[in-house]
Amino acid sequence: MAALLSICTFGLLVSTTLGYDVTRDYSGSTFFSGWDFYGAPDNLTFGNVNWVSQEEAMSQSLAYVNDQGHVILKVDNTTNVPIGENRNAVRITTHDAYELGSLWLIDVNHIPYGCSVWPAFWSFGPKWPDDGEIDIIEGINLMTANEMAIHTTPGCTQNGSSPQLGTFGSETDCSTASGCTVMETSPNSYLASFASAGGGVWATQFEADGINIWFWSRPNVPKPITQATSTSPLDVADFGTPHASFSPATCNISQYFSPQNLVIDTNLCGGWAGLPSLYSPDCGTGATGLCYNDSVVGPGSPRFDNAYWDISYVRTYTSAAVATSTSGLPHTLSGALYRTSKF
Repeated sequence: MAALLSICTFGLLVSTTLGYDVTRDYSGSTFFSGWDFYGAPDNLTFGNVNWVSQEEAMSQSLAYVNDQGHVILKVDNTTNVPIGENRNAVRITTHDAYELGSLWLIDVNHIPYGCSVWPAFWSFGPKWPDDGEIDIIEGINLMTANEMAIHTTPGCTQNGSSPQLGTFGSETDCSTASGCTVMETSPNSYLASFASAGGGVWATQFEADGINIWFWSRPNVPKPITQATSTSPLDVADFGTPHASFSPATCNISQYFSPQNLVIDTNLCGGWAGLPSLYSPDCGTGATGLCYNDSVVGPGSPRFDNAYWDISYVRTYTSAAVATSTSGLPHTLSGALYRTSKF
């Protein structure tokens, strides 16, 4: 279906695209056929992980589909890691890149958490930072709520003036290390409370007239989503106010964002979770107070028993253009580059 023209309401550009058709359903036994495994150490964010290949992930039971048909992506919690080595984990990227005029859903039952743990569900364009990045699910250590963000080259700004339920961060320049962030204010978006409430669903609308992100804890997931199938179209008219909304009024979305690949990963420590100022307040009670020494090194259990994704599905939709295949992107074309300086 063709995207409708944007309209101006109360001086703000508001997305009016409502109807979307399914592009791809990633779920069940065929889930992994649409993703590439990173298969290399994290050399971009100073993280203390080895993102393993698909063969390694399957053989070590770090990536699999369980008896419920849910996708499990784990940090290794069985190995005793010696000083100087990193812990195994998983990062996967979609073969397809999704153009403007798309909608992405992720239904999650459990998000990784714990000291040193840095999970993310995000997107990036093939030439970062020129092609933009959208962070949909991201947290570190024992943060109590999810954080959403966009990252761009200079010239894109946001001031939090678009209607949204989340709290806009202090940075208005989306090209800075932190980007333009929005902190979730609805309950149960992260940590143990997320899973205890039954998990939840995020929807991301990627349109020229705005990037909008919604979150619903399981009891609040709207009927258009709970009643949707893997092939049925989806109408976002009942989604309500976004939890994060990035307006084109001060950021030309078409200029700063190219087709986006989706990524699911879990990092450890690194240039955000491992910062002493962010790690120490909640987690710095070990012998050294340092993220790597006290969290990554040593036994994996119970430290990383909660460091896993449990995902029912990822589903992508289009309002206009079909996905563009970019299978086999080099590892260096990563939207995570900004995190090397997220201090």
